[in-house]
Amino acid sequence: MDQGDAEKTFFVGDCRIVRPRSTDPSKAAVSPAKLPTKTSGARVGFKTSEFIVYPAHGVGQIVAIEEQEVAGFKLELYVISFVKDKMTLKVPTPKVASVGMRKLAEADVVKRALETLTGRARVKRTMWSRRAQEYEAKINSGDLVAIAEVVRDLYRSDVQPEQSYSERQLYEAAMDRMAREIAAVQKLEDAGSLKLIEAQLQKGPRRAAKADEVVAVDDGDVEEAA
Repeated sequence: MDQGDAEKTFFVGDCRIVRPRSTDPSKAAVSPAKLPTKTSGARVGFKTSEFIVYPAHGVGQIVAIEEQEVAGFKLELYVISFVKDKMTLKVPTPKVASVGMRKLAEADVVKRALETLTGRARVKRTMWSRRAQEYEAKINSGDLVAIAEVVRDLYRSDVQPEQSYSERQLYEAAMDRMAREIAAVQKLEDAGSLKLIEAQLQKGPRRAAKADEVVAVDDGDVEEAA
């Protein structure tokens, strides 16, 4: 058997993750021995077929609400599918608040995130390793506006130096998270959402061609000059 096709099951905190044997998303990710004892329609404001945001993984869709028996106790779980990542995440309903799972952003939040992209990039006077940790924390916060700040700060225009490998990875991760949520909210294809984001970035201040063209601000950050 190809090792890449093997089922992978592991936990993130109190959340159980199942990676399917097959890359075909139409095939079930849960083996018969682990079938739910009961499936219900909605709990705690979330319902089946609803798209949600799980901070560590981005936009997913609730495909079922299961009730399973574990060590003699019944546990209710949201079954969340991340089709693009070929991953299924099971979240106990009592843990929803603690893991930060939320509904898709409201229209005003999406508007604020898109407006953030047109602002001036801000770069702190710290080592890249520390900034990278801060960017990653923003990406995994699940906050759409914070993710937009990462996209804005790491975006590079044609006249700017190319990104390093690690910068590019973080930029693409933030762009992917933002694009997928906007696509789900505005019912767009991923390509259409990416074009919308890129158009907003183009409206921002003209980026400096030289990395040392910066303007200091009072809070210890620096801004790239227009």
